[in-house]
Amino acid sequence: MELTELPNVGPVLAGNLQKIGVSTPEALRGMGAEEAWLRIRLQVDSGACLHQLQALAGAVEGLPKKELPPLRKAELKAFFDSHK
Repeated sequence: MELTELPNVGPVLAGNLQKIGVSTPEALRGMGAEEAWLRIRLQVDSGACLHQLQALAGAVEGLPKKELPPLRKAELKAFFDSHK
């Protein structure tokens, strides 16, 4: 399976993931959305936004980001806010 086959992962996000050493869905799941987002923000795109974090979390869970549960969205927002 390719990264772009995951929900929310298009060519740009897949490229960012590959730049941080994540080349498979399994590697993304093993790293987790928060760690992957932090690495993207530090190494590739200093402007990585909350939407990208939510997209990664959805990809890890196999869901479109809009279908993430409200509690998970709140956790992601708190994580994002703590890394501004």
